Amino acid sequence: MSLFLKGHLRSLRSALPFGKSDTENGNFARFHDEPSTPTGDVTELKNIQNGSVTGKQSGYGSSNGDCTYGSKGQAADFQEDYSEEVNPHDKITEWQAGWNVTNAIQGMFIVTFPYAVLEGGYWVIFTMIFVAYVCCYTGKILVDCLYDEDPDGNRVRIRDSYVGIAEEVWGARIGGKIVNTAQIIELLMTCILYVLLCGDLMIGSFPDTPVDLSSWIMISSMLLLPCAFLRSLRHVSWLSFWCTVAHMFINAIILIYCMTRIRTWHWADVNIQIDIWTFPISLGIVIFSYTSQIFLPTLEGNMVDRSKFHCMMHWTHVAAAIFKALFSYVGFVTWGMQTKEVITNNLPNYTMKVIVNLFLVAKALLSYPLPYFAAARLIETTFFQGKPQTAFPSCFDASGRLKLWSLVLRLTMVVFTLLMAIFIPHFAILMGLIGSFTGNMLSLVWPCYFHLKIKGHVMVWWQKFIDIFIILFGLLCSIFGIYFSSRALVRAFEGYEPRPFQGH
Repeated sequence: MSLFLKGHLRSLRSALPFGKSDTENGNFARFHDEPSTPTGDVTELKNIQNGSVTGKQSGYGSSNGDCTYGSKGQAADFQEDYSEEVNPHDKITEWQAGWNVTNAIQGMFIVTFPYAVLEGGYWVIFTMIFVAYVCCYTGKILVDCLYDEDPDGNRVRIRDSYVGIAEEVWGARIGGKIVNTAQIIELLMTCILYVLLCGDLMIGSFPDTPVDLSSWIMISSMLLLPCAFLRSLRHVSWLSFWCTVAHMFINAIILIYCMTRIRTWHWADVNIQIDIWTFPISLGIVIFSYTSQIFLPTLEGNMVDRSKFHCMMHWTHVAAAIFKALFSYVGFVTWGMQTKEVITNNLPNYTMKVIVNLFLVAKALLSYPLPYFAAARLIETTFFQGKPQTAFPSCFDASGRLKLWSLVLRLTMVVFTLLMAIFIPHFAILMGLIGSFTGNMLSLVWPCYFHLKIKGHVMVWWQKFIDIFIILFGLLCSIFGIYFSSRALVRAFEGYEPRPFQGH
């Protein structure tokens, strides 16, 4: 059994974006048997929305990503070295790749989806299916941009990451910086969502205590301060992996409970008309939940049989669309207009609600280090490599240890997420705002734009039409989503409902 678990975790970890050196790859493959050195640590990223051992996420890249987050105390590239000579020991099957994608697009934020149906009605359920199709398509064309044809007509992988594609289109000077900036924003926002989710769950579990939401957020954040000392996420990833499995079990329990209430379902409460004031927020939530594009080049580069990548994308996104639509609809009609931002807070059995919420708090706390560590390494390698690469000195000394001031910088990041969670205590609206901004760019607009620029000369008219349609759709979603999400936040700060005509 232990050999099976070791092999399974190793295969899952092989999908993570990690540093480029052979030393790092070697330590990655045998971390169970040998302690790693400071220069050989493997940095695991998120599957951005759920914190499992998949890699947000993502270079999450973050959202999920394709940048090199080397653990060395020296300059690191923002591109992974995905040459064809990937260690066979680190290869993964299409099923293991599918597990990673599933973790990325079916994370713990699904507990907010019934509330999205409250705000958007049947149209949100439709968008869960439509956006799944669009993100499956953009994921495939993004990976297609990694390849070109040689004189004999054979496909050759000449690029290795989302950043590499951006640099091909926008140039090496700004291409990587634009994508990395989006990644940093999404990773930090994801950290804020995890902290805020902890507060929401705790206040829902103990509503009669004198501890308010801000206090619960501060207590949760105190437990996250040790993240500043992280050099490797292997132990956290182990726990987070099993928490993710158990979280799926909890989702099943919630569905079963909802089925037992089928006689009292509020069928008529699901809106058919679009509420322009809240639908863009719900759409942003849906798009945010499907963000997985940044780590797809990494994942595809490690597959044993890359020809099965498209098939893997199909069944993972079909499964995600079906489950999200079913969970959201059933969860909403069970409680109707009384549905709360986090569905577990609707559970009537107090003991059951407390147990489920406490478990989800633990899951959120264990998920936080993944996007946090990815954001920290990305910031360090973007701004703190030392001259002449950057204007600021390296965060590491000659022995590869963190300098004192860099440790303070990492602690400041934790405090920043704490303050943002306190100042923006509206989970669903904030999630919609993030999805409308970085989610749209990373998942919809940029993949299609890059596809047109790199492959436009060999595309037929209908392929170009699809890409242009998705670009326009993504831009419209961003404009309306950012506007209405920001407006809803302002009204929420003022103590009003997000809809301006519902009274005060």
